[in-house]
Amino acid sequence: MESLRAWLESLDPAAGPWLKMVISLAILIVVGFLANLVAKRVLLRAVARAVRASRTRWDDVILERHAFTRLSHLVPALVVYFLGPALFAGIPEAQEAFRRGALVYMLMVGVFALDAFLNAGVDIYQGTEYSRTRPIKGTVQVVKLVLYIALGIVIFSVLLKRSPVVLLSGLGAMTAVLLLIFKDAILGFVAGIQLTANDMLRRGDWIEMPRYGADGDVIDISLTTVKVRNWDKTITTIPAYALVSDAFKNWRGMEESGGRRIKRSLMIDVSSIRFLEPADVARLRRIQVLAPYIEEKEKELAAWNEEHGIDGAVRVNGRRMTNIGTFRAYLAAYLRRHPMVHQDMTFLVRQLQPTEHGLPLEIYVFSKDQRWAAYEAIQADIFDHVLAAVGEFGLSVYQQPSGADVLALAQRA
Repeated sequence: MESLRAWLESLDPAAGPWLKMVISLAILIVVGFLANLVAKRVLLRAVARAVRASRTRWDDVILERHAFTRLSHLVPALVVYFLGPALFAGIPEAQEAFRRGALVYMLMVGVFALDAFLNAGVDIYQGTEYSRTRPIKGTVQVVKLVLYIALGIVIFSVLLKRSPVVLLSGLGAMTAVLLLIFKDAILGFVAGIQLTANDMLRRGDWIEMPRYGADGDVIDISLTTVKVRNWDKTITTIPAYALVSDAFKNWRGMEESGGRRIKRSLMIDVSSIRFLEPADVARLRRIQVLAPYIEEKEKELAAWNEEHGIDGAVRVNGRRMTNIGTFRAYLAAYLRRHPMVHQDMTFLVRQLQPTEHGLPLEIYVFSKDQRWAAYEAIQADIFDHVLAAVGEFGLSVYQQPSGADVLALAQRA
């Protein structure tokens, strides 16, 4: 550096200081370019080879996020920071400009590199099982926001030659403006803390939020938004604070329970309900799953009627078996033997309040398989059988008259 400075000072004074400045600037550019070339072609490639040769995954993620590439920009900045003031020794203004410019650039490169390292950290963390219950993307975004705000303050302090404390003291008057600008970020950060602390939402959860048209899996939880991939493959973006202020349904409890609810009713035509005749009982006794029920029920009814002196000549006296009650018992026995019905969870075959459409006979059970396609297949298989079996009990399913029914009546008339 001393030799270079001596050579610059030995230049012909008649050429003026501009020649010295041009040569100094050219030397600075060339040295900076060479330093950048060495950093990119030599150092960066050596680091990339070492990373690919290692067996660990985390360093590959850091490389993919270009953290090392961003760090390599520090090399030419360091050259400018140390070489610039030496080349422009006789020009204090140029020395100060190069020093401050290089310092600002190095600060920016450092923050950008730290941003890449944080992104890599999020990627590495999301590859762990723990990330499903404790997402950190929103927290990392808050850290980034603070970093960039601090970077802006420090850059202004360097360029204005003022202490960062002076600039920070002036932010008090801008608090209201900052709150307005970063309202969504602040609300999202607070909502993210509540969602995480109360374990309300995880990545991969199936949620429903009709107000926002969301019905699908959560694929991303960030500082201000939550992304949901709906079942039709569309993406719905929901403000993070809306998940705290509004109601939404999370199906995680169903997935963790080990079963998925089947809740569907069969509308029985009330006019088809009747007492069973002895011939009906004899015929239904041949149904294997129903035979134990009929045998036990006959004994129970006979004992009760005999105990109370019931006159059997009148059908409504005493207790008798009905086709609807026997059909309900058949459904319970059938579902008890079904291999895909969960026997340790809520199990109901019940009647609901009769309506103008008939008597609802509801099946309320849980399937063992929670997968959507498998669940629908199990449910359809059950009701295929139920609809086919209902006629064996002298019952009919209510169905509103169609055009074909009206036409058939007209033809009979």
